[in-house]
Amino acid sequence: MRILRRNGTSTIDALAEEVGASRRTVLRDISALRDAGYVIHSDVGRGGGLQLDPQSVQTSARLTVPEIFALLISVAAMRAAGNLPFSKLADAGLAKIEKALPSDKVKDLRNFLDCLHVGPLSPLQDLSDMGRMTPDLLPAFERAFLGAHFIRFDYRDAKGRKTQREVEPQAMLILPPLWYLVGWDPTRSDFRHFRMDRISQPKAMADTHFRRRHVPFEEDVCPYSELQS
Repeated sequence: MRILRRNGTSTIDALAEEVGASRRTVLRDISALRDAGYVIHSDVGRGGGLQLDPQSVQTSARLTVPEIFALLISVAAMRAAGNLPFSKLADAGLAKIEKALPSDKVKDLRNFLDCLHVGPLSPLQDLSDMGRMTPDLLPAFERAFLGAHFIRFDYRDAKGRKTQREVEPQAMLILPPLWYLVGWDPTRSDFRHFRMDRISQPKAMADTHFRRRHVPFEEDVCPYSELQS
């Protein structure tokens, strides 16, 4: 794609030589790009070649489940905070992205959304020490939750004390602007809420397994599916 955008026109042989692939591979990749929605013209004869339509755009989604989940929960957080003026447009756009997912990814996304709950934040909550969430937390949570694996992470509590925790990731709770990982802690035989901005070094433990549990939430907390309706 970069070569076609940069050069304007190129031949199969020139593309094959520049990317270090066979003609057959390049032809297959050109076909895949066209299937994805890119308009690539072919001119036969002397002086001809392949040309990318400059107005061409990709129409099929290449987003991963965690990326789409991140978009959905961001919209959910904004809606819960009462700060989503274009909610219908946002929902319509997300629906189109979801339709482009393969069936197995749709199943993963629905299972992922089942763990999401949203509610209001207490006005007494102290936000003075609120930090940023590590970007590798959501992919690690996805692997752990969908694979039913324990998740291990370093945690810093409200007093700054650091510990390493291993819990069953049972749910995700959004109390805008705070986000929580709700896990079952086997060492305490109880649920624990971990502020996600205090989590670091998250890792799904592939050699472990847990069962889904019913998480008791407060009455003002609702599942994401009910928030949509």
